[in-house]
Amino acid sequence: MKGFLGFVCFVLLSQGVGGLLHTWTDGWFTLWALTHRIGSLDGYHVYVDMLLIVLGLAVGTASGKVKSPA
Repeated sequence: MKGFLGFVCFVLLSQGVGGLLHTWTDGWFTLWALTHRIGSLDGYHVYVDMLLIVLGLAVGTASGKVKSPA
């Protein structure tokens, strides 16, 4: 479970940071910017990217608190 939560943390953080980099570079950075490809999020990309970063940090904190089975 701890490994899965760590993976989810990485995906959320990489999507959030990639989306912000996409916004700040005026579309030059497109490697991990999946939020900009969703049409219903037009105008809310920065907020969604910041939300993904916060969720990634929360999942990362939760994965650190999970006890591994003995």
